[in-house]
Amino acid sequence: MTMLDRRLHAYRPDLAEAGLEGKVEASRFVEGAAARVALPVAALRPEPDLARGIDTELLLGEDVTVFDRADGWCWVKAASDGYVGYLKAEALSQAGPAPTHIVTVQRTFLYPEPELRKPHRAILSMGSRVHVAGEAEVRGNHYVVLTDGTAIFARHVQPIGALDGADYVGIAARFLETPYLWGGRSGLGIDCSGLIQLAMLMVGRPAPRDTDMQAAGLGEPIDRSEIRRGDLVFWKGHVAIFEDPQTILHANGHSMTVARENFDAAVERIGSLYQRPTGYRRPFS
Repeated sequence: MTMLDRRLHAYRPDLAEAGLEGKVEASRFVEGAAARVALPVAALRPEPDLARGIDTELLLGEDVTVFDRADGWCWVKAASDGYVGYLKAEALSQAGPAPTHIVTVQRTFLYPEPELRKPHRAILSMGSRVHVAGEAEVRGNHYVVLTDGTAIFARHVQPIGALDGADYVGIAARFLETPYLWGGRSGLGIDCSGLIQLAMLMVGRPAPRDTDMQAAGLGEPIDRSEIRRGDLVFWKGHVAIFEDPQTILHANGHSMTVARENFDAAVERIGSLYQRPTGYRRPFS
């Protein structure tokens, strides 16, 4: 049988997704059931164990397919990028009305009603998806109201289909000084490849989740002499965005933030520990 990337293919000796029948060995194959992330941020882990580090995060309103539920954990595959892993069961709810809007600011507050003086109920990251059922205005402030009566400041969301064509580098720059978090993919904490994926998501461009996936198949390879705004540079296990030919933006473990850095200085600093860049890519023309 073919060895497949377990990050992107759901298979175990006892169970596998139906599409892998004939490709992997498993006791049974299932189609899975639809579910939706119900928490602001949900950690996806390689094993059902809170002691394991997170592989990535899923945001409120993202869809998943659930293949198994056991001992308070769900084994799932994310609809957005195909990533497979384990979520705590309380992170999911049944898929209800499809999300209509997406959060477009780095972070925003979810209020129990359209009133900014009320204690907020949650903090939502850019990329969170919600179903808007109505609108309200209170003292000149405009809110969108969700199906459960909670509310978000209206200028902090847009209809999901209205994002194509924006500058993803500018979106990435909104995350400057956001804390670095291994596996993070939100405005509360983010890693290098998560920054790329989330910024591209916000302009309607799908991107793989991990650095090696991005280095292997995101856009086309280019030479250093061709670099322009929006191109990517890869090291082994790291990626950064060119803001201009001499400046990069990246979530990194040196500053432990999303930072802006001179490219040549970064090459020298990173090279002393992790060698030189392995390649450059243009994600889209």
